[in-house]
Amino acid sequence: MRPYPIRLGRLIAKAILALAGFLAVFPLVWTALNALKNNVDIITRVPRLVFTPTLANISYILGRDSVLTGLYNSVVACGSAVLIGVALGLPAAYAVARYPNRFAGDIQFFVLSLRFLPPVAVAIPLMVIWLQVGLYDTLPALIVTYSLLTISVIMWLAIPSFQGVPREIEEAAFVDGYGAYSVFWRIALPVAARSLAGAIAFSFVLVWNEFLIALMLSSSNAKTLPIVASELSQQGMNVPWGILNASVVLLSLPPLLFLGVLSGFLNSVFRQKKS
Repeated sequence: MRPYPIRLGRLIAKAILALAGFLAVFPLVWTALNALKNNVDIITRVPRLVFTPTLANISYILGRDSVLTGLYNSVVACGSAVLIGVALGLPAAYAVARYPNRFAGDIQFFVLSLRFLPPVAVAIPLMVIWLQVGLYDTLPALIVTYSLLTISVIMWLAIPSFQGVPREIEEAAFVDGYGAYSVFWRIALPVAARSLAGAIAFSFVLVWNEFLIALMLSSSNAKTLPIVASELSQQGMNVPWGILNASVVLLSLPPLLFLGVLSGFLNSVFRQKKS
């Protein structure tokens, strides 16, 4: 009689997972459908599942200079910040993981505490600094600000990844004549590459979706795509819902492209915890 409760429990668990997956995917699918609808089909009281699709919303978004400028600013600012985070965060994380000292725990807590701060606590002092040095509303200011976020996130996530690299492999490399830098580039990085790729992808998604900091550090020239997309909803009752949904789809594409990388990163983290 035991198999029946076990099967029932598995069915319930699968049903809960299916419901959770549906709740997570449904808003994305509904947004994509609304991006293909005319405004009349969106504002009806009864949702229309059968409609004549149109590409007018997407073509309007892609043909608007402000959207293309926002997309360019987002790609440049986020991409540069991630590269800086990789160049500085990964060596720092390896140094903390492989050469610990009495301050190693404090360093990890400090790096993690940077994410505890509300964005406004970071944006207001930096806004004053950029105004004083004449870099307010510029891409260099956004890149430096975003780099503070990517360095802390990449370093925080990379420390456990480097700690998971077997010491025996590195010791064998030292015996073969490799130096510390060679061990880092040729041994530690390739072995921890999968987890590190997830950390890098997570940092990119984090700064790509950043809104408040970008809003406070830009006014016209350095507006990112989230700022441009939010401006489409500031039209009272005449909100172009189709265009707004199309801009959300455009904004969501890069994070969705990194979804596979993030899923692999999370799977590797869970496997390490189980082992």
